[in-house]
Amino acid sequence: MLSSSAVWRSSPNIRPKLVSQTDPASPVVLITGAARRIGATIAKHLHTLNYRINIHYHGSVTEAEALADSLNQLRTDSAHTIRADLCDGQAVQTLALQSIERWGRMDALINNASSFYPTPLPNASQQDWDDLFASNLKAPFFLSQALSEELTKRGGAIVNITDIHARQPLRQHSIYCMAKAGNLMLTKTLARELAPRVRVNGIAPGAILWPENEQSPEASKHHGAMLNRVPLQRMGSPEDIARLAAFLITDAGYLTGQTIAVDGGKHLVA
Repeated sequence: MLSSSAVWRSSPNIRPKLVSQTDPASPVVLITGAARRIGATIAKHLHTLNYRINIHYHGSVTEAEALADSLNQLRTDSAHTIRADLCDGQAVQTLALQSIERWGRMDALINNASSFYPTPLPNASQQDWDDLFASNLKAPFFLSQALSEELTKRGGAIVNITDIHARQPLRQHSIYCMAKAGNLMLTKTLARELAPRVRVNGIAPGAILWPENEQSPEASKHHGAMLNRVPLQRMGSPEDIARLAAFLITDAGYLTGQTIAVDGGKHLVA
């Protein structure tokens, strides 16, 4: 039975023209935070590889439904949306259950959803701690736990999206950095515990997308200074993350317990 904080729906195919039908044997993936930004790019890329996509979202209902509809126009019954608050433990369990029930299988989990905001030490609250740890560490752990039996049966894979600041602290973001550091160890411990049937790896993005609230001239100047310290001297793209996620769940058969930095070489410099 669904809790009040987790709801799933299949997006309707409102246009009659479709490119192809979905193969009932197509693999299935759950991507958290998949309505927008990096998560949506991962969803689109995996869809081109014949995956059926569980699009998790919390607040971005319009974007989630639009994404599912666009994917279903390309291939019938290949995407649907699930709303869940990852701070709600029961909703996380329901998210896992409904993701399996929708197509009767689960082949991969991508823990992408993440809260991110500053928590200067004098002002940081217990609510900040609970929120940042819930989305960045607690939910990935309990989703992995809830899906572990099905992933083991399928010989599946888990990818955790962490951050270069799991290893390099970001000023005034101590709680976020601690939660992401925990995600690094989560990747290693799950890789040990779920082997040999399930592979678990991580991706640590660098400068891929700037936070949406950083659009001022001052922020742009700061971004430029940051990129000057990146050996490749430029930003990456969400597609860089999507391609690596696809590799990790489809082709990296002898790779587990690794977190790969996609940061233009930023980890090489102080």
